Amino acid sequence: MTHEQPKKDEWAQPPAPPKYLWMSGDLVEWDKALIHASMLGWSSISMVFEGIRGYWNADQEQLSIFHLDAHLTRLMRSMKVMRMTSPWTAGELRDSVIDLARSNEFHGDCYIQPLAYFGDGTPGYLPAGGSPGEVAIFSRMSSSVLGSSSTITCGVSSWSRISDNVMPPRVKAIANYQNSRYVADEVSLNGHDFGIILNQQGKVSEVSYACLFIVRDRVAITPPVTAGILESITREVVIELLNDELDVPVIERDVDRTELFIADKAFICGAGAEIQAISEIDRYQIGEGAIGPVVSRLEKLFHDVVRGRVENRSAWLTGVY
Repeated sequence: MTHEQPKKDEWAQPPAPPKYLWMSGDLVEWDKALIHASMLGWSSISMVFEGIRGYWNADQEQLSIFHLDAHLTRLMRSMKVMRMTSPWTAGELRDSVIDLARSNEFHGDCYIQPLAYFGDGTPGYLPAGGSPGEVAIFSRMSSSVLGSSSTITCGVSSWSRISDNVMPPRVKAIANYQNSRYVADEVSLNGHDFGIILNQQGKVSEVSYACLFIVRDRVAITPPVTAGILESITREVVIELLNDELDVPVIERDVDRTELFIADKAFICGAGAEIQAISEIDRYQIGEGAIGPVVSRLEKLFHDVVRGRVENRSAWLTGVY
């Protein structure tokens, strides 16, 4: 799902808050951004959001926001499914994100999170009726795992993925992440870093907070959107880079649980997770248990793209300075 899995060091030592956040059209000082306590709870039932990364290039002295327009388009689509109207256009929100990052003087990697919610205090279980949403945009400094060549471990969860006729997974909604939290808690107690979720048909859906790829015989395979995954922007980028730049064909099809165990390689991707290779699943070693050449080349290319070092992919970046 953008899919946002905080790193353990960020849980233990959260970064200092930025100077400002954006609330309903205005830059507001962090300590003065207040809402009434009665707003807690119900507003989050229908809340939708985006997770967007900004990457710093010290040589260019530029902060580049990755696929900002695509993320804001998806935010608008999520609001539509929630029957929530937006008082601001995607273009106005785009300008606000840039202004916020610039005002916070970010000269390093950052994470930006727009949130849209019903702010009139109406209980979240009542009909929305196309009511306008409130929008807030948060941002913070956030380190990247790209270039570390680290790997993660996964376990298949006993929890099933929510389905489109229950709580649509293609919508990036706060409520959907309760499903992922159950998965994350379970697999963490079992000693894994991330949990793999199967859908109602018993096929692989995604990883808690990220999308999943396996590689077999130099072909990358990923579950289709109809398998109950978030319509991930990073996943689409990975498919394009594998196909067009690395000459690795990609197939979108159903994946069985046991196919995970015999994969040559496996990796996850998402705005929060970025790209990370999987070394083992359910205690089965994947390949040699290391990042491997295909994922290594992909991670390096992705890293170069988001840092603004690949000229033919510059349209994916929005410069702040």
